[in-house]
Amino acid sequence: MQLTLWTYEGPPHVGAMRIATAMEKVHYVLHAPQGDTYADLLFTMIERLPKRPPVTYTTFQARDLGSDTAELFKNAAREAYERFAPEAMMVGASCTAELIQDDPGGLARALNLPIPVVPLELPSYQKKENWGAAETFYQMVRHLAKPRTTFSEGSQPPSCNILGPTALGFRHRDDLREITALLTRMGITINVVAPLGATPADLARLADADFNVVLYPETAMQAATWMQKNLGLPSTKTIPIGAQATREFIAEVAQLAGIDVDPALEDAASRAPWYARSVDSTYLTGKRVFVFGDASHAIAAARVAAEELGFEVVGLGTYSREFAREIREAAKKYGIEPLITDDYLEVEARVAELSPELVLGTQMERHIAKRLGLPCAVISAPVHVQDFPARYSPQMGFEGANVLFDTWVHPLMMGLEEHLLGMFKDDFEFHDGASPSHLGKGGAPRAMPLQADAIVSPQVARETDPANSGEMHPAWAPDAEKELSKIPFFVRGKARRNTERYAKDHGVPTITLDTLYDAKAHYGR
Repeated sequence: MQLTLWTYEGPPHVGAMRIATAMEKVHYVLHAPQGDTYADLLFTMIERLPKRPPVTYTTFQARDLGSDTAELFKNAAREAYERFAPEAMMVGASCTAELIQDDPGGLARALNLPIPVVPLELPSYQKKENWGAAETFYQMVRHLAKPRTTFSEGSQPPSCNILGPTALGFRHRDDLREITALLTRMGITINVVAPLGATPADLARLADADFNVVLYPETAMQAATWMQKNLGLPSTKTIPIGAQATREFIAEVAQLAGIDVDPALEDAASRAPWYARSVDSTYLTGKRVFVFGDASHAIAAARVAAEELGFEVVGLGTYSREFAREIREAAKKYGIEPLITDDYLEVEARVAELSPELVLGTQMERHIAKRLGLPCAVISAPVHVQDFPARYSPQMGFEGANVLFDTWVHPLMMGLEEHLLGMFKDDFEFHDGASPSHLGKGGAPRAMPLQADAIVSPQVARETDPANSGEMHPAWAPDAEKELSKIPFFVRGKARRNTERYAKDHGVPTITLDTLYDAKAHYGR
């Protein structure tokens, strides 16, 4: 284990909670001390669900360790069944309770409850949240799914299961709505959506579908693989993020369903491809982008950035070690070294080293980018409350491609707008003290806004920190500082860092105009 300020994933029992919270008529009895009940807040405060997760904690305390904690678990499981009357129950232990080895699965079996009880063995000190969610969903499917007993006639439309959406998932609610509408337009009926909104009875009839649509491999691929082997259900491999991937997804689904793909592709409509080719977007071509997140979103985002928006992918990584192979294969396409780590400090160091013009990542990378003064857009969990918007905002499908374009491009557009404001800040009509032109000469002067240059960047703050006084930090001559201010603010930090690095390497104590231009020529080779 590692002591850290931030973590990309929680322990595996949080993944199990995501499955339980997503499903209906299911209850999770978790052998855990009082402190482990914090996980409720992830769903009620971050995702803003109107009800708390269907989880009962044994909440043993230190004084209970000298008595019978096993009996404490049995009482909690029995009371949970009587109070909530679930159709199925999951039982397991948190990372703390795992150490006392009470065997929740065996204890629950001894109760002889008249419902299916699914024991979860989630090694908290070797695995993490996404693995816990995948293992939990797999165990639920394995225990509850039944072989197909009825077969549809040829005249009936093809049907599929949609697998993967969970509670606390990044835009899962909106992705599900977008892909459901897409499949419906193709003439495909939806048999079961799981785990989000599914009941144990729904899992029992998974085999009635003709194939599975896997939206999130991190949580659904293990269960889909088992169903392909044991129930004969093939599954999709394409993740429909981006306009091109959505077209490929439609073609793959049409092949599995045995239908004509042309009508579905003719109905395809997204504004993102044209917007990306439009005149006011061409200046974005070649922008350097760093991508980090769960493997599926990171790989898809890198493809959209490179192939649909014309960005240059300079960094690609994931915290999902189970999908390290897929990330390495994707990184080869861009000729870069993949970053596979769950240490946010390593990610921050790589971002600072690469100095990209846009960061696409999780909420961790949003904080990192803010400290480094870089534009950022969130593409993957873990996320915070603002990434569960009230509006419809999918990442998948053709509407998702539109959302991606807006979300990724607007930080760069705003950078240009801020630069133009900076260029004209001394103009007689636009300077900070000028009154709005439509009010005439007698209009009230506008409030003095905070200038971008007045914000001390973390880089500058570190350099002025007395703790770093042993290292030489070149001073800036006034004319060089003035020239630096003419550079667009969204690349000004990179220009400052490169110039100061050049001055340090060449022993220049004061940065002048000549030093600024020499550094520009040096790094422009």
